[in-house]
Amino acid sequence: MAEGEAATTRSRDASRRLAGIGLMVLALVCFTGIDTAAKWLGRSLPPLEITFFRYAGAFVLAAVVFNPLTARHAWRTRRPGLQAVRALLLLGSTLFNFLALRHLQLAETMSIAFGVPFLVAILSVPLLGERVGRDRWGAIAVGFLGVLLVTRPTPSHFDPAMLWAFGNAACYALYVIVTRRLSSVDSAASLLVLSAALPTVLLAPFMPAIWVQPSDPSQWLLLAATGLCGALGHFLLILAFTRAPAPVLSPFIYTQIVWMTLSGWLVFADVPGPWTIAGASVVIASGLWLVRREHRAHRAANGAAE
Repeated sequence: MAEGEAATTRSRDASRRLAGIGLMVLALVCFTGIDTAAKWLGRSLPPLEITFFRYAGAFVLAAVVFNPLTARHAWRTRRPGLQAVRALLLLGSTLFNFLALRHLQLAETMSIAFGVPFLVAILSVPLLGERVGRDRWGAIAVGFLGVLLVTRPTPSHFDPAMLWAFGNAACYALYVIVTRRLSSVDSAASLLVLSAALPTVLLAPFMPAIWVQPSDPSQWLLLAATGLCGALGHFLLILAFTRAPAPVLSPFIYTQIVWMTLSGWLVFADVPGPWTIAGASVVIASGLWLVRREHRAHRAANGAAE
């Protein structure tokens, strides 16, 4: 009987993990939708206007799902200052990304963004007091070399728009650090609602000055899609992490390069160059090695605790 119950439990855990992986992949498809729509809209609309719609749409959907009358916890925070910093970092990350997408391929911006885990590892030392061993520093160095392959920072090859992509990566790495701190004191619903509400409130006063009227219904649909994909993507991400642990899900983050490359090819006829492919491969390999090492360390710690 005990063996049967153990087998049932293992089967249930495996099913939950598979569901978590599926939800993670769907979330990444949604995030690819945001960048694809933003790149298309960036041809005729200001990045600040696109950013506003991305957060306003997400805020409306979040407010519907987490009604303030029935889900009051989603509208409360124990650390309002830190929530404001987190929202500003996410806003900066999005705006920098949309600026970069006006000039770079989807695969290029994504390859640079894959440097975020390495930036998080570096920043976790002074900001979270974590220790980074020699192996992790080695992975960080290799990952940085991969980013250099993509950007090729020489006068003849470097595109200044890549500075916006680096700004996106820096803001998002700090956003991850702040989210780690907040996740222990505020609910996931609160993190979702407030991260959409604060940018919407901050950007609204600027809209009359920079507003450009969308010229056709397709632009309105794409603006709405940025908000829908943002809210749905983050919601799916939350559901994924409730079904599977982070070490299981983390490697699948790198599948986003597939969706970004496919979208860039289908929508914009962009084909990544050999340097982008080589650099992305190096970054992904070093990132997966880092994830595997963290997973083994986590399992060893759990084994020692038992």
